Amino acid sequence: MKINVGVFFGGVSCEHEISCISANQVLKALDPERYEIIPVYISKDYDFYTGDALFDLANYYDLNNLCSSLDKICIYKDQNRVYIKPLKSTVFGKKEKPIDVAFPVMHGTHGEDGCLQGLFEMLNLPYTSSDVLASALGQDKAVMKIVLKSDDIPMVPWFYFWSHEIDEKISELKDKASKIGYPLIAKPANLGSSIGIQIIHDENELEEKLKEAASFDFKIVVEKMITQLKECNISVMGSLYDCKVSAIEEVYKNDEMLSFKDKYEGGSKSAKGGSKDGASKGMASTSRKVPAVLKDGQQEFIEDLAKRTFKVLGAKGCVRIDFMIDEADDSVYVNEINSIPGSLAYYLWSEKGLDFVSECDELLNNALKVYREKEKKVYSFSTNILSNYRRK
Repeated sequence: MKINVGVFFGGVSCEHEISCISANQVLKALDPERYEIIPVYISKDYDFYTGDALFDLANYYDLNNLCSSLDKICIYKDQNRVYIKPLKSTVFGKKEKPIDVAFPVMHGTHGEDGCLQGLFEMLNLPYTSSDVLASALGQDKAVMKIVLKSDDIPMVPWFYFWSHEIDEKISELKDKASKIGYPLIAKPANLGSSIGIQIIHDENELEEKLKEAASFDFKIVVEKMITQLKECNISVMGSLYDCKVSAIEEVYKNDEMLSFKDKYEGGSKSAKGGSKDGASKGMASTSRKVPAVLKDGQQEFIEDLAKRTFKVLGAKGCVRIDFMIDEADDSVYVNEINSIPGSLAYYLWSEKGLDFVSECDELLNNALKVYREKEKKVYSFSTNILSNYRRK
């Protein structure tokens, strides 16, 4: 019997299109002999859709036209099973489809931050990503850094502030920036894909660049910029019970920092892979070297630190953890965790002999395993104290 897999993607964040690219890679990788594949597209207007047109990325050039060809759906639970159902009747009636496990492939706000995971928890539906808390920690870079700091995970000097407080606290922010030392990086706490990131070279640029970053989010992280930077990423897959690491990549950039264009706007040449026709393959098209060239002991140090970070944050599924190496003194720092990375970091796992089809299988098996462990826990009791208030 096939397992019904709902692949959730899209969403309201700035990374909507990136989610569509990543999800289409998953839709093509899932084995139709093993799975009944149900694409669930969430529009920028918070509407849920499904339909066969979602299997072809070429249909996404006009999202309004795409949505008009799809069935708008609702999600509900009945008799311990979750279903999706078209909102409008057809000549064949409203035919619902059951979902056994959810495969979220969403980046950013309301998809990677725990909101969607909260929906799955309320439906008691197994899912492949980190849970509500771990997702929220991974999405909010400020809170993530606070948690990692509590476990002595090495990070560059940093601070954060609320965006509405720039004007009244500009002197305090200048003092904090001065203590860290320029140049600095300012970035929205809850966005990814390098969106909204600003480089601040000196105090003269500080206020303007902070306000630019603040236009993207309510909370802004400011951290020391490493000028002799080697950026390396590694993926971790599994759960608190068991996890493993992928190959390590070194990511190249065309400017002072890795930009959205470097990551996604297609046709990048890379040490491995790349697109012949110039079309974007998401993070898989970024210029990189896999495996990264590292000094003695750095690979083992990064692998151990990645597993430790994964467990400190309580992550699950497939994540990518970004590291920074200061080549001035070979210091290694954790930068951030991506709880649902672009392309699910399949290009890192392929270096370990795990193809994308097998990766998706492992994520689904892991989701069901974690769900079974969760079912062993006690969350409620059969008593009903409200019965004491019945009318006499």
